Amino acid sequence: MPRSGLDNEIFILKNEVLILGSMVEQSMISAVTALKKGDLLSAHTIYNSDKEINDKRYALENAIIILIATQQPMAHDLRILAAILEVAGELERMGDYAKGICKIMLKLGAVTPPIKMDDIEKMANKATDMLHRALGAFVDEDSSLANAIPMEDDEVDALYATVYEALISAMTHDTKKISQTTRYLWVAHNLERMADRVTNICERTVFIATGDLMEIDSSDDEETL
Repeated sequence: MPRSGLDNEIFILKNEVLILGSMVEQSMISAVTALKKGDLLSAHTIYNSDKEINDKRYALENAIIILIATQQPMAHDLRILAAILEVAGELERMGDYAKGICKIMLKLGAVTPPIKMDDIEKMANKATDMLHRALGAFVDEDSSLANAIPMEDDEVDALYATVYEALISAMTHDTKKISQTTRYLWVAHNLERMADRVTNICERTVFIATGDLMEIDSSDDEETL
């Protein structure tokens, strides 16, 4: 394949990553909104739409494998394709987190949350914002931005600590609802893990730009809880 042809194929694949990322962002925000409102119908819809995210991921992988097998890209191009494979997997797992939140809600039913949802919403908004910018950095191969975004994970960790303490307090005050309240801990955990996976995407951006695959420190390594 001529250089221009390979460049075009990579451009298309990067756009597909952005589309997949947008699907994941919308799924997560919608899942948390449904949880807050007790909207079981939306939860069902989001839960079932996870198949679309999975299908998009597998289509990306298939296209990349074919391109590698038929064009044998080298050096920088090969790093891009390998990184897209990894990022597609990260996005699919983030989609699973949104699906997991909906699964929790469907088990709970339309119940009143044991705590105010403000901080959980903030976690979702921050994690999806980090993801959006990380994918922009990935497509632009902006290693400087990719190195900076993981530092924001401390904000998500702080919110997680606040939510955790509020939920433990709610359990203490109403022991009959321990099982229900514990499920909200898993909601917060899914959002915290989503933000952690954003760091993995940033690491792949640095890998594309420099050829070095290394961990990016997202905090001072102190325990959040």
